Amino acid sequence: MSTEKLTLKSKFAFGGLGAGIGLPSQIAFSALTFFYNTTLGLSEELAGIAWLIFSIWNAINDPLFGFIEERTKSEKYGRRIPYIRFGAPLYGIAFVFCWIPLVEINNQLALFFNLTIVLFVFDTLFTILGLINFTLPAEMAITAKERANLLVYGAAISSISYVIAFILPLLFLTGNESPTATIEFLVVMIAVGIICALILFVSSFYLKENKYTQMEETLPVIKGIVETFKNTPFLIYEVSNFSFTFAQTILTTAIFYYVTYVLILTGFMTTLPLLLVFVMIFVFFAVYNKLVGKYGVKKTYILALLWSGVSFLLTFLVGWMINFAIIGFILIGIGFSGFMLTNQVVIADIVDYDETRTGKRRETTYSGINALITKPAISIANWLFLLIISNFGFDSSQTIQTFSAQMGIMIGFSLIPAIFLIFSSIVMLFYPLDGPKWLAKKAELIKIHEKKELDYIKYVEERKKLG
Repeated sequence: MSTEKLTLKSKFAFGGLGAGIGLPSQIAFSALTFFYNTTLGLSEELAGIAWLIFSIWNAINDPLFGFIEERTKSEKYGRRIPYIRFGAPLYGIAFVFCWIPLVEINNQLALFFNLTIVLFVFDTLFTILGLINFTLPAEMAITAKERANLLVYGAAISSISYVIAFILPLLFLTGNESPTATIEFLVVMIAVGIICALILFVSSFYLKENKYTQMEETLPVIKGIVETFKNTPFLIYEVSNFSFTFAQTILTTAIFYYVTYVLILTGFMTTLPLLLVFVMIFVFFAVYNKLVGKYGVKKTYILALLWSGVSFLLTFLVGWMINFAIIGFILIGIGFSGFMLTNQVVIADIVDYDETRTGKRRETTYSGINALITKPAISIANWLFLLIISNFGFDSSQTIQTFSAQMGIMIGFSLIPAIFLIFSSIVMLFYPLDGPKWLAKKAELIKIHEKKELDYIKYVEERKKLG
């Protein structure tokens, strides 16, 4: 198991894949609510309803495309590559139109429908690409060590995109007092869409994929769903992941309200809190990578969740002023570093465990079912945050908010994530894929993969002879 080694090109390509998908999605799913609410003037109530309606499609499309991608068979491109290569330009275009309403913005109902349609279209393309990115480490590597090493590259490159994803809206959407701020923001978003589409296209030529999986007969849809829900480690992880997704979504939506109306920051200062988060994320990758090697994925994952939850709780208590908020953001960044490194390793282990039960590699099926369960958390979280601040008296037309409105923002921004993250860490205590027995099973799985690879080489040689 220790001899497994991926090429640098594959590792950087995986990082490019994550960045190319993550940068537009992070901007869209975090800033879109604030943009429609405060820039275009859509009411909190209608924005919240749009997210709830979208949650239906958001839950359905992931398992649907997961099963479709699992059944894709292309000798030339593989199962995953064609979606990345040919979906890249469409993804870039869809992102650009997130910020160009095709209706009269003074019409609340029209603006509501425009937001709903934008969410449907953009998320569909994000789903097609995101399913692959989420589960590709399970196919590119088998050992926890090499997966963690792959994810160090992926997370390091992706973290840069995450920094950019938050800095750009904070600078051009909340921190820009120029009379042409809206136009400047749109130009930047167009540039992001074009650059990310190019990154995805180029990355698709260097990603490693196990083509032998195409020889396997896939499970029927119903049986595949049943087998997925029989996977106990997966169900435990899903409860935990739902809680984390809920917390993360409220955080990424609320950050714009927090820096604008609680900390009352403008210009470059709006980016300082998140810059600290991502500096800590980057710095602590090496630390968590060592922790994975010493203590295993499970313990490291739980530590990251618990640390993050306590950090948010501290932020709720002291984060009303920038000086103290800095401490909270540093601690949050340390916790999130561990999650970003270990989350995909956990789901990869779950897919490995499934293969020991079914004999099939079903990465995107698991990614799809994962989204079916957790993606409603995104819509519910956005709706809940808007509901909280509305009930606490938030007024989007006012530059200065009342203390009650600020309290609502703080509850949504820090207290709610703290509760869900601590709960998420407790749930993962029951996760069973850990210890010597599990490592022994993974060693057996490597041998199975080696045999499948040899069978595939023989299959290709026979096809060449017949051709």
